[in-house]
Amino acid sequence: MVPLSILDLVRITEETDARGALLNARDLARHAETWGYKRFWVAEHHNIPSIASSATSVVIAHIAAGTEKIRVGAGGIMLPNHSPLVIAEQFGTLELLFPGRIDLGLGRAPGTDQLTLRALRRSPLAADNFPQDVVELQALLAPAQPGQLIRAIPGEGTKVPLWILGSSTFGAMLAAELGLPYAFASHFAPQQLMTALEIYRSRFKPSEQLDRPYAMVGVNIIAAETDAEARRLATTQQMSFTQLVRGTRTVSRPPIDDIETFWTPAEKTQVMQMLARSIIGSPSTVRAGMEALIAETGADELIIVSDVYDHQARLRSFELIAEVANQG
Repeated sequence: MVPLSILDLVRITEETDARGALLNARDLARHAETWGYKRFWVAEHHNIPSIASSATSVVIAHIAAGTEKIRVGAGGIMLPNHSPLVIAEQFGTLELLFPGRIDLGLGRAPGTDQLTLRALRRSPLAADNFPQDVVELQALLAPAQPGQLIRAIPGEGTKVPLWILGSSTFGAMLAAELGLPYAFASHFAPQQLMTALEIYRSRFKPSEQLDRPYAMVGVNIIAAETDAEARRLATTQQMSFTQLVRGTRTVSRPPIDDIETFWTPAEKTQVMQMLARSIIGSPSTVRAGMEALIAETGADELIIVSDVYDHQARLRSFELIAEVANQG
């Protein structure tokens, strides 16, 4: 089985406030490193009531300080929201505090809506500069050059590993051109997964950071003792995606017995398109799903979202997934 990693949404729920969500994220990371997960990522989102990872670099520091060996990083930082210099300083600082454990995944989307984007004082056109911003950030994290006037201190010389994140072919082409590892967001936008992976691998140019393509595939996996219990746990995520389709925002909701009472047929169609790559079930069901996904995609690594409402049930889900992987 390929290496497994975790993308945690740092969920605020009807019963868990933002502080509790942050403490739960660190607790999950502590368990994850004992179960053999390779990395633990959180993502930048703004003005979303159910997600507590908006100050992403601060959350990374909180998680890294509570763990010992697991890699911790951003999956990702939405670079158009920031200047490359500020991100180089933040992640250079993290790398000095937690040497050899920090990842910096970069996304082109704002991680929010257009109204909130204006509150961030960023132009929607900033995304057009994403490739140039990635190159600038890469240079700021490299050793300073003679006569270089703008330097990231801390940051320069740390060579924090960069990843390109994407849900379309744009990120695949950029990652290939720059010779960077690529993570595809098939946990919420699976439609172009295979096309993006083919483009990335066929166009890849070796770089100082990476000599051959390395593709990580995002996938929703919810594991429980039985298929029926896993399907019930999955209704929390299905409700969250339904709310997204409706344009409403609420904290995460506890699972329900019958999701059909919550969404309309049209909403179900939209949500299931976004969640089409999900693997939900008992350990045997999860094993079959993971093996099929790896065989189909040739993924070098899976990064897993297990969006389960109850913290103990989420821990158990990730533990079962790790047990499946460790069996061969």
